[in-house]
Amino acid sequence: MSDSLHQVDWSPLWLSLRVASVATALALVAGIALGWLFARRRFPGSTVLEAVFMLPLVLPPTVIGYALLVAGGRRSIVGGWLYRQTGYTIVFNWHGAVLASALVALPLVLKSANAAFAGVDHTLEAAARTLRQSPWSVFLRITLPLAWPGILAGTLLAFARAMGEFGATLMVAGDIPHQTQTLSMAIYDAMQDGRDDVAFLLVAITSVLSVAVLVLSGRFLSLR
Repeated sequence: MSDSLHQVDWSPLWLSLRVASVATALALVAGIALGWLFARRRFPGSTVLEAVFMLPLVLPPTVIGYALLVAGGRRSIVGGWLYRQTGYTIVFNWHGAVLASALVALPLVLKSANAAFAGVDHTLEAAARTLRQSPWSVFLRITLPLAWPGILAGTLLAFARAMGEFGATLMVAGDIPHQTQTLSMAIYDAMQDGRDDVAFLLVAITSVLSVAVLVLSGRFLSLR
């Protein structure tokens, strides 16, 4: 057992952290924009549109992976054109894992941002506008800081979700050691190969990281 533990490949852990970090950053930007839109602007079809963006929360991850393959694979219109022009594809690429993880993490940021923006006191924003502050200035100086604890709590949950993503990333990026093999895939491979000690170690690391993220998320929620 000790020999196999000494031979543990740590590249899936570092790749998972990199994929989750980039995916969370993408989900954060999109989630803030969409959360503010759905919290402050109501228009025909807004409820349906919001439900569409929330779909990754309830759909099987393999459905998300399949949708990405159809939309961005070499046989798709966009993906095929991009591959012919530049030789680039998200398939069997860690960028594909980032995109898949960002999609499954987006609903967590969106929902928390929506609730956080809805809970901001409108009178404070109105007071800032009376001081001739532009809408963008009001958003940056009043709205976003007040909503930030709730948004950050959702962002931490999104990071944990991106770290643990398996199905969608497997379909898009594959399971290539040192290239696209994330922590969840490494755990599955170790279990399949009978390396239970390695699988247990990786599960323990994943569990500790997840608990830490959940604790931090709960603390930020308590600040709201």
